[in-house]
Amino acid sequence: MTSDFSAARVHLDRAYDYLCGDDPMSQRGREALDLLIEAVAVEEFKQPRQSAEVLRFPIGRRC
Repeated sequence: MTSDFSAARVHLDRAYDYLCGDDPMSQRGREALDLLIEAVAVEEFKQPRQSAEVLRFPIGRRC
């Protein structure tokens, strides 16, 4: 089973947005999430892209 790094990054971004306070715990939480978001993004873009076969459809006249 492969991980869905893009979905994980979306959730981490949302969690970051919820920690909008100026208190020390919110600031530390945002710093920790920054590290996680960066690590997930690095892994997301290291993954080999899945190749796909392009199918050509015949172009013809329609009635």
